[in-house]
Amino acid sequence: MTYLQEWRNLFSFWRNDLVAGITVGIVALPLALGFAITTGAPASAGLATAIIAGFIAALFGGSNYQVSGPTGAMTVVLVPIVAKYGVQSLVWLGIAAGLLIISFALIGLGRFIEKVPWSVMEGFTLGIAVIIALQQIPLVFGVTKAEGTHTISVAFETLSRALTEKIHIASISIAFATLTIKRLWPRIKKAAGIRIHLPASIVAITLVTTVTHFLSLDIDRIGELPRQLSFTDNFSIGDISPFSFAYAAIAIALLGAIESLLSARVADGMAHKEIDHEQRAHDPKKELMGQGLATIASACVGGLPATGAIARTSVNVHSGARTRLAAIVHALFLLAVVLFLAPIVSLIPTAALAGVLIGTSLRIANPQSVKEALQSTYKFRIVYVVTALAVVFIDLMWGVAIGILLEKILNKAR
Repeated sequence: MTYLQEWRNLFSFWRNDLVAGITVGIVALPLALGFAITTGAPASAGLATAIIAGFIAALFGGSNYQVSGPTGAMTVVLVPIVAKYGVQSLVWLGIAAGLLIISFALIGLGRFIEKVPWSVMEGFTLGIAVIIALQQIPLVFGVTKAEGTHTISVAFETLSRALTEKIHIASISIAFATLTIKRLWPRIKKAAGIRIHLPASIVAITLVTTVTHFLSLDIDRIGELPRQLSFTDNFSIGDISPFSFAYAAIAIALLGAIESLLSARVADGMAHKEIDHEQRAHDPKKELMGQGLATIASACVGGLPATGAIARTSVNVHSGARTRLAAIVHALFLLAVVLFLAPIVSLIPTAALAGVLIGTSLRIANPQSVKEALQSTYKFRIVYVVTALAVVFIDLMWGVAIGILLEKILNKAR
């Protein structure tokens, strides 16, 4: 099916897609802000990514359900890059990575990426969840992040510094309260008989922001956001060597491709269960093409490299999305937030965003899924654990490579 044919059917289920798009937009708001701040970029960069990349990927991608934007996995790659070379380096890196993803599409690499063993992908996901949680230490304790690019060493040094300095009770309390509300909200909603769909993250952020504002607490907040989107005027490459640039661009491109195709594959499975009529599976080539264009466009407005987001995509499907219009509505909803609600968003405590992201990491690596993985076959357990450890202690690219190599070795050893 061509893009033109798909666009002609764009409004076939517009009521379903409108509700789903607004719902996923509400869920995406705190995540976009939180991932940007964790990366070391301004909060506005996260919104720009969700809006521009979300719109372009929805329009040109190969999935009816995929929602794209800044993600925790991409944050893991970007944090050391920004720490070492500055946020301005992401402009050219984003453009280069986007072109690489488009080249992956043109040579048909999508079908190979989708063959990555499930044990590797599960371990990869667990490692990402651990790193996302560790990255929130500076925001939770209200301290400056330690110097360095390695997640584990930076996390422990930052935590050591936080424990030797004055303890910021307010920041810790805000993060804990946000996480608690987020985790308890489904039970409270059920007990109270509330039928309106209110995402737990938004409920937690709204309550915590309201209380801290009226108490006039002296805490770090998001601060002023720009009321418009515009092309960046900073195309400085920064102090980065050609080898480091190439390695970073390849890492961003591979992660963007892998995570987007994984998310699209998961979305197909969920849609098959959720919706009665026959659904078209995603097109890997189109999906990579859309993600490549989205990453380039995001870089040009000062945003972050984007990927398909599994959590937001799952919300989209469960909320009744039927076509790519839902993801487009999600982007337009966030644009409306930038244009009309920026003063309110600026009041959100950064510690509250940390609470949301810790909750996200707990959902990704929930004890039940970890337990099931560890109760699987011997080969699956070994690959799963080794991949997760490699992701946490080395990096994402090496984690996936080590996991794939180990899986092949174990297969031959049978």
